[in-house]
This record gives sequence, structure tokens and C-alpha cells, in this order.
Amino acid sequence: MNETGFLLIDKPAGITSHDVIDRLRRITGEKRIGHSGTLDPFATGLLIIGVGREATRQLDQFLKMDKQYRAVVRLGATSNTGDKTGMIVDGKPEIADFGITEARIQTTLQQFTGKLQQIPPMYSAKKVGGKKLYELARRGQTIERAPVSITISSLVLVSYAHPLLTINVHCSSGTYIRTLGEDIGASLGCGAYVEELTRLSIGPYQLNDAVKLDMITGATWKD
Repeated sequence: MNETGFLLIDKPAGITSHDVIDRLRRITGEKRIGHSGTLDPFATGLLIIGVGREATRQLDQFLKMDKQYRAVVRLGATSNTGDKTGMIVDGKPEIADFGITEARIQTTLQQFTGKLQQIPPMYSAKKVGGKKLYELARRGQTIERAPVSITISSLVLVSYAHPLLTINVHCSSGTYIRTLGEDIGASLGCGAYVEELTRLSIGPYQLNDAVKLDMITGATWKD
């Protein structure tokens, strides 16, 4: 198998984005493979993969494109990572709905649309002073992080059945959905973390056009 170009992959949960690259290297025999933006191991969805020298050189063109996500946010608890993989703290009985109604959620979501300032989470690959934040977080360190400007073009309520809130997010590059989930929970007064996360699109490229990793031999390559 010696195809080169771009490949749209539907990453499964439980593996890293680099695990996807390692598998593709074994399948293709090509060492020069990269991706256009990391997905957390627990997250699923669209990865744009560049295979071969020319494709990997062009991956930067995708980095600044808008992204769309579907997130399932669990209300009533927080996590030190902002998602279900971390240590869960402040957990409250699921029967306590905190008086949160769908109308209240709609009002809260409106507060998180438009141009915003967002503080990157400690559990992220963002570098501060040459060090990745998650490396510091794993050592128990928390440092000051400057807020970054993001834009959330739309934030749509898909469903709400306490304690689970499902939203679709259309946002600028650099937006942390885990932080957004935490901020929504804080605004509602109950805390929250992200239970599930799926990347639906990168710019014009859609998850619906991606192939499952275990079906890679039948993949469609993009020139």
C-alpha cells in the first residue's frame, strides 16, 4: 500500500492521535505521516491525516480552520482534567437537578457564544515557557495561564436529560471544549465535566466522509 495524500479518519475512543499515526505507518510503510490537530484519547471523530512528504508539509493549512464538535456534558460534578478520565470531585447525587431547566440552559448557552476569552486547561498540550501544561499538571503543578481569544459561532442544545447535557459547538481553532463544559457548569452553579466528545468537522471536511480506522484498507484518499 503506497498511497500518499490526505486521509480522513474517524478516530475511536481509547487511543491517542499518535496511536493512529503509528498504525498507519505500519499499514502503509510510510514514515512521514502527521495529523492536523490532536484529539484527546477519550474523544472520537475527525482526524485529517497527511501521508507522505508533500502532504505532511501541507497540514498547517488545516490548523486554523473552524471546528465543530458534539459534546455530552455531565452536570453535578467536576474533574481535574475537565473530562471523565480525570479524578472526579464535588460529585453530587444525580437526583439533584439543581432546578436546572431547559430554558435556563438555553439562556446560559447564549452567554457562551461570540468572541470570548478562555483560559487553557492545565491538562493540555499547550506550551508555557517551553513546557507542555499537562506535563506540569501530572507533577501536581498549576501555573498562571494567560487567556486566549476564541470565537464560538454557534452553541446548540441537542438534548437535556439531567445530568447529561448534549451540545453542538461550532468554534474557532484553539477552543477547548473541556473548558467550555466546565464554564457552562460553573455558570449553572452545579459544576460539570465532558463525558463524551466527537469532532464533527474541520473546515469543510466532515466526519461523515471519514473512514473507521479498522477499515483503513478501503480508505478514500484526498489529493
